[in-house]
Amino acid sequence: MGKRIKEDCYVKVVKTIQKYKLINEGDKLVVGVSGGSDSMCLLEILTKIKQQNCQRRRAFLATEKNCQNNTSPLAIHFDFVVAHVNHMIREEAKEDEEFVKKYCEKNQIQFYTTSIDVQKLANTNKMSTEEAGRNARYAFFDEVLQKIGGNKIAIAHNKNDKVETMIMNELRGCGIQGLIGIEPIRGKYIRPLIACERKEIEAYCEENQLQPRIDKTNFENTYTRNKIRNVVIPYIQKEFNPNFIEAMDRLSKLVTEQEAYIQKQVKTIYKEILIKENVKTNQVKIDNPKLHTDKQTSEDNNKEFILLDLKKFNTQEKVIKSNILIYTITRLFGTAKGIEKIHIEDILTLCANNIGNKYLKPNKHTKVFVKNSQIKISKEI
Repeated sequence: MGKRIKEDCYVKVVKTIQKYKLINEGDKLVVGVSGGSDSMCLLEILTKIKQQNCQRRRAFLATEKNCQNNTSPLAIHFDFVVAHVNHMIREEAKEDEEFVKKYCEKNQIQFYTTSIDVQKLANTNKMSTEEAGRNARYAFFDEVLQKIGGNKIAIAHNKNDKVETMIMNELRGCGIQGLIGIEPIRGKYIRPLIACERKEIEAYCEENQLQPRIDKTNFENTYTRNKIRNVVIPYIQKEFNPNFIEAMDRLSKLVTEQEAYIQKQVKTIYKEILIKENVKTNQVKIDNPKLHTDKQTSEDNNKEFILLDLKKFNTQEKVIKSNILIYTITRLFGTAKGIEKIHIEDILTLCANNIGNKYLKPNKHTKVFVKNSQIKISKEI
């Protein structure tokens, strides 16, 4: 039984990498490793994949017939380094750092580490310790990525983390999109462990004698995620559905498929209702002289904005209009963070009323202006 779980965990990671093209030929990764079971499992599997590929490469190059045929059996040739952040919260934190360092030395993996007073950072920025720690980790991973000239960051999120995130999102009222949870790949961040359950990961660590570090704070129900992990999910598994994690994962996949279809429609309709984009990273213009004034042309050179056809926008279904607004704001800012459901509702009302020279400011950097049968969403400096 144990052997099957071990093989499943390794195979699932390999299949996930292949399915979502998480790692490609020549990639250089930063792998975030805390020393816990999740990150040590990820590190061990990536190390094995890399070592096996190196062995295959040597065998291939040593075979004259293969060289003549010029066909390589290698699946992926890639490199990675390890990044570790000491949060300076637990007394054992320094031991965690040394543990990861020794593993890297043993396996000849380049190791980067930093110590950050996360509690002080949280107090200074008036945020939770959890958020401060996450921000600190990702900032350091980015720093290492730039230093090594890498292109991807591997995070050890697993299927349980994904379900916990789904529950947290719904508790916040995030809507259907919140049921996607954690995606296998998002920009430069990849999650090869996302198809593995925590029990599989723990079994893999045990059978490979990795002896991962144990973070005792994970068992303290201080944070919302810990309460969901230690109280809510075990209760549901015991009282309602022992396969709750798998059921929620299937729900996530269904929502992901539906969301992909909606986003495909949104992109098509966006192009149809777009009048002009004046964005530094992606300037596009659809010629329609009747919809531009001299004053607007003067403003074009000084401010980033996107113009949409108001009439065509208002003919769309509400779900499409809402997603077009989010898509437009993301194109303008690179993210829609800070734009909540209430903001979208207010903008839809403004557009539906079709009263000229009216505007909204969902936040200090975003302005939505309705005038001359146009919706102008601009970046305010």
